[in-house]
Order: sequence, then C-alpha cells, then structure tokens
Amino acid sequence: MNPLDIMLTALSSLASNKLRAALTLLGIVIGVTAVIVLISLGQGVQKSITSEFESLGTNLITVTPGSSDGDGFGAFFGSGGDEATLTLNDAYALLDPVSAPSVVAVAPEINTWARVEYGRSSDDTTILGVTADYDDVRLYVAEQGEFISPVHVRDSASVAVLGAGISESLFGLRSPVGQTIKLNGKPFTIIGVLESKEGGFFGFLDRNIMIPLTTAHYRLNFHPNSRGEIQVGSISVQAASSEVAGSAEREIRDILRLRHRIVEADDFTITTQEQALQAIESAIGAFTIFLGSIAAISLLVGGIGIMNIMFVTVTERTREIGIRKAMGAKRRDIMLQFVTEAAVLSFGGGLAGLALGGLITMAMNGQEFLGGPTLETSLDIQVTILALGVSIGIGLFFGIYPAMRAARLHPIDALRYE
Repeated sequence: MNPLDIMLTALSSLASNKLRAALTLLGIVIGVTAVIVLISLGQGVQKSITSEFESLGTNLITVTPGSSDGDGFGAFFGSGGDEATLTLNDAYALLDPVSAPSVVAVAPEINTWARVEYGRSSDDTTILGVTADYDDVRLYVAEQGEFISPVHVRDSASVAVLGAGISESLFGLRSPVGQTIKLNGKPFTIIGVLESKEGGFFGFLDRNIMIPLTTAHYRLNFHPNSRGEIQVGSISVQAASSEVAGSAEREIRDILRLRHRIVEADDFTITTQEQALQAIESAIGAFTIFLGSIAAISLLVGGIGIMNIMFVTVTERTREIGIRKAMGAKRRDIMLQFVTEAAVLSFGGGLAGLALGGLITMAMNGQEFLGGPTLETSLDIQVTILALGVSIGIGLFFGIYPAMRAARLHPIDALRYE
C-alpha cells in the first residue's frame, strides 16, 4: 500500500467510530492546552517582572544586613532579621566622594508594621522610614503634594506620604493631603501621595506608607545598636552608571568592611540589579518548568488513552486483519495502518490543543487575577512547536505496540477469532 492509501484507510477507520475517536482526542487536547497555557503564563510573568526590574535602572545596588551564600533569593534579600548590622552612619559613609567615587546617592530605610487609622477606617500596613533621596534612588513620583524633605528627616517630623493603594482604601477618591492619620495611635500629617505602580510585581508597594527615617526610629521602631546608632533594614545605592556598578560594589564592600572592622566573612550582603534579576529569572524559570511538567502528565495520560483505544481497535478488527493478510497484505502494511491511526489521533488532538490553548492564553492576557495583579501571558512559537511534536511523539510511542501486536497475528488464528 502506498502512503495515500494507508492514510485514507486510517481516516475511514476512525470515521466509522467518531465518538470513540473524539473522546480519545480529548486527552491529548487537554494535555496540550494545559502545557500551552501554563508555560505561556509562566513566561509572561517572567517577562513582566524582568521588565519592571529593568525599569528601576541597572545601576541600583542593594545592601542588606547579614551574610549570604550569594545564590538565589538569599542574595537578594540577605539574612536580615536580628543581625541588623547596618546603620544610618554606614549609609552616609558611602557618600564619601574619595572612598566611593562611583556612588552618587544612597537611600537607607527602616521597615516596620503599624496600625493606620483614619476616622472609622483602619488597616495594618508596612511603614517605611526613608530619607529625602529615597524617591530619586527608587524612582518614586509624588502624584499629589510632595515627598519627604531633608528638613522633615532632620526634625523627625510627624509627616507621611501614602502609597496609591492605601490612600484609596482610607480616603477613596478624595485627596488626603493635609489630613491627619494615626500610626499606632500617633498622629501624622499627610503631605503627599505616590504614583501607583499599576498592579505589577511591585504593585504591593502601593500599600506602603513612608515617613521620615528618624521619625520611624524614634516614634515607631526604636532599636538603636550598642553604640546608640540608628539601625536600618537596607541601603539602596545608586551608582553613577551601570558601567561602574561593579566598581561601586567593590567600594561599598571596602568601606563597610573597614567600618565594621571585618577580617573574615562579611556581615552584610551586596546585590546588584543584575544579580537580583538572575536570581528571580532562575526561580521563575524553575517554577515554569515545574508547571509544564505537571501539565505534561495529562499529556502522558492522553497517550495512554490512545494505546488503550488502539488495543480495543485491534481486538475488534482481528478478523479484518486476518482477511487482509490472507489476501496478501504484508506485516508492514498492517503495522503502518494502525500506527497511522494513532498518529492521526495525536496530531489532531495536538492541533486542537494548540488552538484552544492559544485562545485561552489570549483571553487571559491583561485580565485581573482574583481582583489583584494583572495576568500577562507570552505565547512562544517554540513552545507550541514543542508541544505539538511531543503530542505526535506520544501518539506514535503508545501506538506502536498495539500496531506490532496486530501485525504479528497469524492469518489463520485471526480468521478463527470470534
């Protein structure tokens, strides 16, 4: 038989049992759809987060207290916690133009929680104690009012700048500038509202409230070190450019090691923007592969379904196989026919899965997830080709054994089969 005859025979055989063929296709359709949707979602999240990190600038360096092994999220967040090895004076020391010529600005911060109250509204939220350069270093923009000034930090003023999210929760669409809120029962005057981060990876920052760093230390989070210095949770450092970020990292390390009198392992962690991106991309990439692996299990189940149906088909058509062999059909012809039927099932299911997965991926793009962050998807042509190839491969793999079993039948035994 030529290839055209084999294909026509396979299609005719599948058409004679349309419902069975459709149900067999369903397993492959679900498997391919799951692979396309989950991997597209993972890649979309990865691109979105990478883009947001790059928007912060490639010259941003973060210094956190505690040592780290330099891998993954440990390098990005540092051990922090009770070690608290960084102080406000450490941050100001990094501005020395002689010892650190590659550093142009620093933004230390204190991070704590507080109960915020306005009228009958209240919420628990993150309070950031910051300095006047924080908005420039971390690229914040005051949408209303003003940001914290050097005078506010010097005088430990009771003023606050609200993130867009917490402002909307407490005041709705009204302007909160000039109003008074209470943080852990202490009054603070609102002087500004920050521009929203638009619900992306950094969307949670819209719930933060910023106050002068000295105010946070003396009124909300009074934990001086043994020398009476103000401890900080992290220091954001702005290098002169991305080209000198490596030099800035070395200068920061030299200054802090000298100030902390370190002769062995550092008691702080320095993370450049590039290192943070690599850590996050690595973590999200691993998570995407994990999701794809789970989806691939359903594809494997679909392949087992094809093998099961092909065994049933071979059993039902045993006499047909015997007649064809008696009329001169070769083992190769019988085997090719059943393999072709399995390949048609898996290829058809793969195409339908690609179409359905593509539609779901496009429908999910830009939608809010449970009223929270906006979903972003990225449909990669390489993933679609791979998913289709794997579905065909699974169909062939699980279809070969039933086809071999059919081809090995003896004509006389097949003709006697009832």
